[in-house]
Amino acid sequence: MRALLDVNVLIALLDADHSLHGRASQWFGSYARRGWASCPITQNGCVRIMSHPGYPNALPVRAVMERLAEASASALHEFWPDDVSLLDPQVADAARIHGPRQITDHYLLALAVWHGGQFVTFD
Repeated sequence: MRALLDVNVLIALLDADHSLHGRASQWFGSYARRGWASCPITQNGCVRIMSHPGYPNALPVRAVMERLAEASASALHEFWPDDVSLLDPQVADAARIHGPRQITDHYLLALAVWHGGQFVTFD
């Protein structure tokens, strides 16, 4: 089952100085052969956070994009377009979303399930 990686997992994998890099790398090393995925939300979030001046190991936007593109070029990677809607009752149950901080993770979980995968996050 392919894994959709959350922004925090992508960042931990791409930043060798990240506090969770070892944990993310260990998991990825044992799981990667099953495949992994990213989507516009996770890619954009990764670039936005890793290039933000407040990020401890901030890089220029171009450098983050190159690093992410290199990782995504793997045959194990699959890009999933944002092709589901939280407004679709077959995709999401609004009663299970208890606040605004859950919306993105709920959406990413729904996207992963829609594509027959699973959602991997440190949250």
